[in-house]
This record gives sequence, structure tokens and C-alpha cells, in this order.
Amino acid sequence: MDPVAALARWHAVVESRDAAGLPALMAEDAVFRSPAVHTPQQGRDTVVGYLTAAFTVLGPQLAYDREWLGEDSAVLEFRTEVGGLQVHGIDMITWDAQGLITDFTVMVRPAKALQVVVEHMGAELMRMLEASAD
Repeated sequence: MDPVAALARWHAVVESRDAAGLPALMAEDAVFRSPAVHTPQQGRDTVVGYLTAAFTVLGPQLAYDREWLGEDSAVLEFRTEVGGLQVHGIDMITWDAQGLITDFTVMVRPAKALQVVVEHMGAELMRMLEASAD
């Protein structure tokens, strides 16, 4: 697994702002750990759903400032604005031997910004669920 290539695929999808590219990046048993949800969310479809909502909530202002790359993982520091508040956080991503994401953890600060992100993510996930039910 080439971590540089795996990270480049992630950046390409983020820069395109097109969530349709997410499923091809995820392992079937991928896990998403969100500051908005108490328990880890498991499975490709679930992880893709959360990340799709995050693309909408974090929006076009999402920018990665710095990154640290390991043999099978990366930590990406990001900034964006949600609900008029500056959001600062990190994405921690782990890949398997095929370069597919197996674990995606998000941490957000400050607390007030986290609260706004949680509210917006909840609303977006509900909107997505209602749209899929129609």
C-alpha cells in the first residue's frame, strides 16, 4: 500500500466536492468515529453516508492546513466555517493493504464550534434519510 497514493485519492475526492467518489475509497468494513455520535459507525455505506453529510456541512470552505503521513495512516488538520463559527479539527485516516480506508476519526474544536457542527450534521443526516425514503 502506498500511503501517498491513498492520501492523494482522498484529496482528489475532497477537492472535487463530489461525494460520489467516496464509496471507491472505503473498505467494506470501514469504521467512522465522529465527535457527533457516541458509538463508532460501521460499514461502507454508513461511513459514506456520514462523510457525504460532512461534505455538505463543512462545505466549500473546508481546507487542510497540515498533514502527517505514516505507513498506513495520516492525520490531516483542517479549518472551515459552520454556522458563522470557525471550526478547527483533524481527520485521522487509516488504510488497509489495498489502500482502502478502514478507519476514519474526526476531532473538532472549540466546543462551541463542535456543538454547531453536531447540530448541522444531525439536520443533514435527517434530510438525507428523508430523501432516501421518498
